[in-house]
Amino acid sequence: MRMLVGCLLIFAGLFPLRAEERSYPIVDTGQVRCYDDRTEIAFPAAGARFFGQDAHYEGHVPAYKENGDGSVSDLVTGLTWQKDPGKKQTLKQALAGAKACRLGGQKDWRVPTIKELYSLILFTGTDPDPMSRNAKGLVPFIDTRYFVFQYGREDKGERIIDSQYGSSTKYVSTTMRGDATLFGVNFADGRIKGYGLIHPRTRKEKTFYFIYVRGNPAYGKNKFRDNKDGTITDSATGLIWMQADSGSVKGGPKGDGRMNWEEGLAWAEGLTHAGHSDWRMPNIKELQSLVDYTRSPKTTKSAALDPLFKPTKLTDEGGKPNYPFYWASSSHNSLHSANAADYIAFGEALGWMQDRRSGSRKLLDVHGAGSQRSDPKAGDPKRFPFGRGPQGDVIRIYNYVLCVRGGKATPKTSGPAIAMKPGKGPPQQGGAGKNKFVGRLDKNGDGKISRDEFDGPKRAFGRLDKNGDGFISGEEAPSGPPRRR
Repeated sequence: MRMLVGCLLIFAGLFPLRAEERSYPIVDTGQVRCYDDRTEIAFPAAGARFFGQDAHYEGHVPAYKENGDGSVSDLVTGLTWQKDPGKKQTLKQALAGAKACRLGGQKDWRVPTIKELYSLILFTGTDPDPMSRNAKGLVPFIDTRYFVFQYGREDKGERIIDSQYGSSTKYVSTTMRGDATLFGVNFADGRIKGYGLIHPRTRKEKTFYFIYVRGNPAYGKNKFRDNKDGTITDSATGLIWMQADSGSVKGGPKGDGRMNWEEGLAWAEGLTHAGHSDWRMPNIKELQSLVDYTRSPKTTKSAALDPLFKPTKLTDEGGKPNYPFYWASSSHNSLHSANAADYIAFGEALGWMQDRRSGSRKLLDVHGAGSQRSDPKAGDPKRFPFGRGPQGDVIRIYNYVLCVRGGKATPKTSGPAIAMKPGKGPPQQGGAGKNKFVGRLDKNGDGKISRDEFDGPKRAFGRLDKNGDGFISGEEAPSGPPRRR
């Protein structure tokens, strides 16, 4: 009997589950264009620079069906969604609302988990300037042909990026200075972050958009198996993962395993591991499927990963033990450029928060282990000593890689015609073409001014860079040309 069971297990390993039998199919990100570390490029050939990125592999193409009753069916995941989130609610209100919901004559609606909610994200969106008040030219990170979407409303005192959708997944630790935290997806800027349940200024319960879901209760639940060869199979998704990352795998890259985005792509494509050479850098939705939201550095003394995995332990910017950010093959494009790519923080999602009174900065877990953010694809992290963005997100640039194979990943060799002008980045709001200040100092044509391009006093750069991202955009720049020195 034992021999028969062993044979069946071997047989199952040789013939993995068919896609239609998988309980957790990963919807593709929607990226069909290729980018270097600044702008869109023609599809690189195998072995060329920037080969192996998101657009080179097509997964389950997003497919939805409008049901005509206020609900939308996801034909890939088997989940059915509420079309319109309505007004923002607190988590308590949303949980009660889901229980009472009878949309489409159904009564099994629920608030989605963060993994269910993230299935809807598309990386064809454009990341706004956090300080922007103008949505012109922006594209959300959700399919607005099927789902009602609203950017943050200035008439309500909101920023344009204040379009956070809440989930039912609470962070098992705390963020900031001990705040109870809820994970959510921001379909305005394309990120997962942990949000404090109490608004820091009003001290009232924070409100979010919520869309209810029903169907496929197994979605988002991994089924990991240790293959005893340095790989882990997830039979729920059909993906096979390296057990250890680039920092600790045998035969890993030179150095400590940290790489910029281009280096990470090349290493993944050239990897031979456990007898296979078809490894790749995962796209961001494949990578997010790995997160174990019941774990964190503070509560379980581990990364937000199943204990079967062996992530590198590192010392973070505050000198404390922590765990890596892992690169994804997906670019995170803004109106200014394509110079950023996505990652998942499997350790704490750190940021340098500034005290409004003293001006001093403190390193905190600002968004929670399991967050998805973005980093510049290349450059010197020393240029961002206090991170960037409203919460001072730590900028590392040199991140780790955890490779994947299997699943649905059809190789592609071409895409649509290039939409960006070479060397100019995506069409830019308030950029060089509209602002004389940016126009004179923007030497590389990316529509914004870096510290190296700025020819004024250092203090003036910091004053103009209102969102702290290390660049002066057209919206941040003065309206007139800079005075020549």
